[in-house]
Amino acid sequence: MPAPGFFERQANAKRNTTLLVFLFTLAVTLIALAVCVVGYFVTRSETTSLPFHQWLLSSHGLITAGAVILLIVGASGIRWIDLAGGGERVARMVNARLLDPSSQDADERRFRNIVEEMAIASGVPVPQLYVMDNETAINAFVAGYTPNEAVMVVTHGALNQLTRDELQGVVGHEFSHILNGDMRINVRLIALLAGILAIGQIGFFLLHSSSHRHSFSSGGRNNGRGVLLIVGLALAAIGYLGVFCGRLIQAAVSRERERLADASSVQFTRNPEGIGGALYKIGLKSGYLEHTSHASDMNHMCFGESTKMAFSRLLGSHPPVDERIEAIQPGLLTRLRSRMRDLPGEQTAAHTRVPEQASGLAGGSGFSSTGETSIAATTGTVTRGNELHASKLLNRLPANVRELLYTRSGAVQLIYALLIHDLRDDTAENLLNHMPEATVLRPDPALIRRFQPTLEREGDGIRLPALELAMPALRKLDPDERQALIRQVATMAQADGRITLFEFALHGFLQRHLAADSGRVVPVRYRSYRNVVGDLNNLFSLMARAGTGNQPEADTLHRQALASFANRRDADSLALVEKITVSGLRDSLKRLNQLSPMLKPAILDACAQCVRHDGRVAPREYELLRIVADQLDCPLPPLS
Repeated sequence: MPAPGFFERQANAKRNTTLLVFLFTLAVTLIALAVCVVGYFVTRSETTSLPFHQWLLSSHGLITAGAVILLIVGASGIRWIDLAGGGERVARMVNARLLDPSSQDADERRFRNIVEEMAIASGVPVPQLYVMDNETAINAFVAGYTPNEAVMVVTHGALNQLTRDELQGVVGHEFSHILNGDMRINVRLIALLAGILAIGQIGFFLLHSSSHRHSFSSGGRNNGRGVLLIVGLALAAIGYLGVFCGRLIQAAVSRERERLADASSVQFTRNPEGIGGALYKIGLKSGYLEHTSHASDMNHMCFGESTKMAFSRLLGSHPPVDERIEAIQPGLLTRLRSRMRDLPGEQTAAHTRVPEQASGLAGGSGFSSTGETSIAATTGTVTRGNELHASKLLNRLPANVRELLYTRSGAVQLIYALLIHDLRDDTAENLLNHMPEATVLRPDPALIRRFQPTLEREGDGIRLPALELAMPALRKLDPDERQALIRQVATMAQADGRITLFEFALHGFLQRHLAADSGRVVPVRYRSYRNVVGDLNNLFSLMARAGTGNQPEADTLHRQALASFANRRDADSLALVEKITVSGLRDSLKRLNQLSPMLKPAILDACAQCVRHDGRVAPREYELLRIVADQLDCPLPPLS
């Protein structure tokens, strides 16, 4: 049975959110009933001898159940609000340190290089990178609500105990969670578990209070202390029920996703011994987080189990390590054990690459101009060709240019360099003379010139990868500075009275990834094409005109693309749009992004058919495809 594709995994992630809500509701119901049982016995004398089901409907029962539900939902709500900051808030919660891009530490530079290769090869912005300096165990996680604001956190132990291949396997595993939409579920699960565990925390507080009062009470006060002690013990016991429910929810939501992420890592790296070796070392040395009080909260998010637990086979968020290794490749565990015996203390080992046919991967980009492969099938994947392309591209980037992309000022100057690259010198100078007063956004001609040789040498293929590398630095701009930069790009693009496709693409990219709402989850509002036919007409008109300069050919391409999405009467009434405004196209893409995930691949394939009708795909045509895919939250790898 073939592995599910990107769009199917996205749809599954949305269904998992529904499952999470159902399990949370079930857990709250069980805990509320358990507390009501305690309340029933405590207040029974006051309500004579009513049976439990009648007591439950009395004022005492309703107040008790309502208070418990309010407490659980309130605690979850408070944590939910606390985590509104997304991935960065989670990283700060575990005291992780933001990785300095200029760090000269060899392990940290190796980690950044691996992540950047994977980001370029998969077509997603580079996530912010963090390190848990105090954790010597091997572990990692990603957090955030969308790929636009994702962070990746690794322990210090993962950096200095794993080989490059093993660390690459871990990074590939975490990128799978980014691409599959798992991060949002993981962050929400932290908030929901906080409410479920609240009752137990109150029980332990009451136990502590009753013990403290014992030292100062005597006589009649002992009766009150006894009641407090009994209630505290009962709530603490119920708290363990909450822990049990929380663990079951973690296991139900997480286990299958971990297996999928392991398999995706092998697909991404073509190296089962990379992730297998990392798992094997976790089995030997553990991945438990010892220096954060949130290890239990984070358990479902991490690469391996982050805390000890009873009944781990039942309640563990991850399958047992040995099972995960054998699932990656039968016999791998035996080989790793043999190697560890033969090479004690060795950090490096000869790793075996999986033949590309074994993992179902193509050697190139997965998208041919002859139409043999659906472009939608390459979405959310990393192929051997794309990985090599990303590695070579990074190696060709001059060190001084790459370092510039890690700074706020350098990333801003890259934007200006891209905008003026194809302009005459006098036109470019005139544009740069009308810039904002904000220091960080002010053009620096010396820095802009440092980008020009690289842009000339690498051509159009460097533009989007360079933007992806610059995203962590651009995210460090203040919200007002981000908005000012987006406005400035729009002003510069419109300065000559026309907007090129790349200018539209650049503005759309910045708007999608830097706007105030860029970290928000886009809701599904359309489950058929019926309500977005006009938006499809705008998009296919653009793609048809991009695919050919011949008006009759453009009309034909437009009709062919639209035929699969509208009935014949509607298709006949929709003509090729003569002039598409930037705002109109932007609004259309926003609405198309609200389609159900399973409806998006057909749109990408129709766009691809427009630009490859002549048997070839020019770099600028593929760049346009990538921008459309980006606006639809479909990470498309580069054309290697």
